[in-house]
Amino acid sequence: MAEAGNAQEQLIIDFFETLSSGDLDALAGYLHEDMSWTTMITDVPGAGRHDGRDHVLNTFLAPVRGTFKEGDPKVHVDSLVSSGDKVMAETHATGERADGRPYNNLYAWAFELRDGKILHVREYMDSLYVARFFNMDLSEPAA
Repeated sequence: MAEAGNAQEQLIIDFFETLSSGDLDALAGYLHEDMSWTTMITDVPGAGRHDGRDHVLNTFLAPVRGTFKEGDPKVHVDSLVSSGDKVMAETHATGERADGRPYNNLYAWAFELRDGKILHVREYMDSLYVARFFNMDLSEPAA
């Protein structure tokens, strides 16, 4: 687990701990009202840009987390680097899908903060792993 070197990095560690708990009401406290969350992949569940804290929580995160066993996945922070209100994180997530299938994926994140809250999130992951995890048809190339 990475250690924070400043308040901005601690905010991101706390954000991931809360995200891992599954408490989306508590997670709202870390997110700026006008935030955006962009999953930097295509053609998988949740891909693309999601605007606004309420939309991110209710239309994006809740359904994605609903595909996992309650309390999963857990996000583990491996490293952090920051400059002012920008924080980069390397993480890995572990857990189980609702049907018991194990999940273990690597991530990189770019955060932009404003007023002590997360304004923008860009989430990068192993998209092939995600497509296979969600049993997507890989026979057709992405458009």
